[in-house]
Amino acid sequence: MTNQILVTGGTGRLGRALVPQLLSDGHTVRVLSRKPRSDELTWRGDLLTGEGLAEAVDGVGVIVHCATGNGRADIAGTSNLIQTATQAGRPHLIYVSIVGVGRVDMAYYRAKLACERLVERSSLPWTIQRTTQFHELIVWMCTSQRWLPMIVMPSGVSFQPVDAGEVAARLAVLVGAPPVGRAPDMGGPEVRPAADLARAYVRSRSGRQPVVSVPMPGAGIRGYREGGHLVPEHADGRITFEQFLAS
Repeated sequence: MTNQILVTGGTGRLGRALVPQLLSDGHTVRVLSRKPRSDELTWRGDLLTGEGLAEAVDGVGVIVHCATGNGRADIAGTSNLIQTATQAGRPHLIYVSIVGVGRVDMAYYRAKLACERLVERSSLPWTIQRTTQFHELIVWMCTSQRWLPMIVMPSGVSFQPVDAGEVAARLAVLVGAPPVGRAPDMGGPEVRPAADLARAYVRSRSGRQPVVSVPMPGAGIRGYREGGHLVPEHADGRITFEQFLAS
């Protein structure tokens, strides 16, 4: 069965993988954008101000809410989206969140958890899909230190990176299914120390930067050390970090 789908954050990392998948499945897709409409997929709308949201949401059966920002903006934007969708026929709202939002004490995670609560308490039919970090986060952690003599990673911390394309495939399945509430978490295929992932990145670039593990303070890092952001029991992804780097 095909649907009319609205994707927020459709030009982001996950959205760019999701939109082609939905189109190939035969759905009609709208991509919410604050920029002027440039093609038949783009619908102008602003989550923060609410401008254009009513028109973008009108007639859709499913909203996939991938858009994310600095945390505080996420809460306001999600609230506006829910309010508008509630007045427009109560479409199925699929919210993309992060594994560990209730276990890792970081401002961004707290904001994502607050958004989950908004979705859960809304009158909309809803699904929440939590995933682990994308491969690109590890790459960013490394490339942001490319001018330093070494790459510093937090000691005692592991990650379970997942491929954005595989998450998009999971979301495409949820689009065609009834609302499920909290969907099973989705993680990458491997749980690996942060330093190990950084060394894999350096090798892939034939680099020579040493990787150093350093103890780091803070409640968020403590949550990471305790593995609050990991789901080894849901290692559903198949694309490893090395395979991602090679592609």
